[in-house]
Order: sequence, then structure tokens, then C-alpha cells
Amino acid sequence: MSKKILIASDHAGLDLKQKLIEQMPKDTFEDLGTNSEEKVDYPDYANELARSISSDNNKKGVLICGTGVGMSVAANKFKNVRAGLVYNSEVAKLIREHNDANILVLPGSYIDIHEAKICVKNLILGRLA
Repeated sequence: MSKKILIASDHAGLDLKQKLIEQMPKDTFEDLGTNSEEKVDYPDYANELARSISSDNNKKGVLICGTGVGMSVAANKFKNVRAGLVYNSEVAKLIREHNDANILVLPGSYIDIHEAKICVKNLILGRLA
């Protein structure tokens, strides 16, 4: 992998984000926050990540909030961003293959770490891991 995947979460997605960073190969991610359980506004993190991806078509990102809906809505407001909310690895595969998704949005409260890791691999590979 030539470039790091951008990753960000709000407070509700923090636990899953931390687990992904810990359990994926070293240097997989560039962490854009949050790094605290203190309540934050999810659009602040979605906007920062989506703005970066909007300006560089080669970047990919992962956003995590409680349901994934808020992050998905916020990110998709940016030009050249195709953020897809996924609850399983098969959908992650399909959004890469059929929608050329460049941001994977995960529902931190509704997906386990094992499935989330496969989803991230599908984002990177563009096929079922």
C-alpha cells in the first residue's frame, strides 16, 4: 500500500477506530481524530477527511460514528467524494466495485472488529478479501 488510509471518528466511533488502528498492519492509517470519548460534532471530522479526499483522487478514507449515517451524509457533500455506509464486508466489496467508493463509513455501534477489518481490506483491494 503506497499511501496511508485517512481515518476519523466521532466519540461514538472511537472504540472501533482505535481497534482498527491497533489490529491492522502498522502504518495503515493516518488518524485525523477524535482521540477522546468527550462528545464532539461528527461533521468536523467528516469534513476534514472528505475535504482531503476531495482534493486528491488517489486517497481513501474510513469514517466511523455510531450509526454511520451522519458521517456518510456529511462526507458526500464534497465534490469527488463517494462515501458508502456499510454494515458488512460484502457491501464494502460492492461499493468499491460498483460505485468506486473512496470513503468507507462504518457504524461503530453495529459492526464488530472482525467484520470492520475485512471491510477496510475490501476498500484497499477493491474486491472481496
